[in-house]
Amino acid sequence: MSLDALEASGKRAYRVACRSGCRDNDCSFAIMAAPEWKVARIERCALMMSERANSRIADRMTRFLALIWVAAMLAFAPQSALAQEGLTQSDLVAPPPAIVPPAAMEQVPDDAAADATSGDPVIEDAGGYVPMGPEMIKGQPTNGSITFQDQYSPNGDYALWMHDAILLPMVFGISLLVLGLLLFVIAKFNRRANKVPSRTTHNTLVEVLWTIIPVIILLAIAVPSITLLAKQFKTPPADALTIKATGYQWYWGYTYPDNGGFEIISNMMPEEEARAKGFPGQLEVDNRLVLPVGEPIRIQTTAADVIHSFAVPSLWFKHDAVPGRINEKTMIIKEPGIYYGQCSELCGARHGYMPIAIEALPRPQFEAWVRAQGGTVGNEAADTDGVLGAELPGLQQPESAVPDAAGAGAPPTRTTAPGTPVTE
Repeated sequence: MSLDALEASGKRAYRVACRSGCRDNDCSFAIMAAPEWKVARIERCALMMSERANSRIADRMTRFLALIWVAAMLAFAPQSALAQEGLTQSDLVAPPPAIVPPAAMEQVPDDAAADATSGDPVIEDAGGYVPMGPEMIKGQPTNGSITFQDQYSPNGDYALWMHDAILLPMVFGISLLVLGLLLFVIAKFNRRANKVPSRTTHNTLVEVLWTIIPVIILLAIAVPSITLLAKQFKTPPADALTIKATGYQWYWGYTYPDNGGFEIISNMMPEEEARAKGFPGQLEVDNRLVLPVGEPIRIQTTAADVIHSFAVPSLWFKHDAVPGRINEKTMIIKEPGIYYGQCSELCGARHGYMPIAIEALPRPQFEAWVRAQGGTVGNEAADTDGVLGAELPGLQQPESAVPDAAGAGAPPTRTTAPGTPVTE
């Protein structure tokens, strides 16, 4: 159809005519007939003007986004800067674990000596400590769950609130909005309803909205996210209890430097034995990490061989254990109970046999447990008279994973912990 016929039909009210050069604001509009070459020139002129307008809009939006970014960084910089204070040399050096001297072991009766080299749990009841049973399990995976585990730490509560109150509604709302826009476009902009295609090149209001709204969404996510990061990596107070968790292939060692430096070796309990006692298989251990409730705990993680990761989902805690390096993070447990976790860094053939079991106790029971292991509380004198070995029925040498345990491999052929001999 010719342009004259198109105008005659009333479907085109005007046509652009362009002067020579096609410079900015150099086009005039006239209702006149023109040959095809001039029509093509007119269309090129209109296209150039549209591109220049879009370029100006994009430049202004880029400047606006840059200002928003700078403002956000200035607002969040103080929180991120204070999230982690520098560690001093004393924070990085923990007292060496106490090793039972051979002379002390020789003074122990045969039955006690057998217990000292076995992987049985530390179950001695002294001064009010009683090991928790399966009825006290609180942090563990549940069948059919599609959300996070129940949280028992302040950081976990905040993270769960952020997920349920901010992220989920936002994801749901955006999904509905996009679906609604798709249906609207399908219904309105189709060939049946629009026989003549629209030549709209831009819409300032729409472009501003689809830039401003994502910025607001990102800010709504960034504020609680950075707040959670600052909470997680806040430096523990100077008087916080220090626990050093060392990853070995394939078991965990827990050292209590503030309580005499003794170390507990934790292996996965055989699945049949765990289920017979009412505990979850592949999660229960022979010796749990015992911690006090309701106070900040400084967890230092390291490894003796390869990279491991100390992770307890129900406490919102995960920290890598890297050989030759000590990482530090604060843990607070709100309620007494048993909380399970696992090594969450692929560390070898038996990576799946490195469960973590934390038993959280009130402070008096925790101190009773420490004394039962031969440790000290506060300014108490350490036990160095040879009785230590007799009071540690579950203590093992740091390198000696129980041979029959699920996570135990062949006898080590090189040093796996400080102070252990090399065997060939």
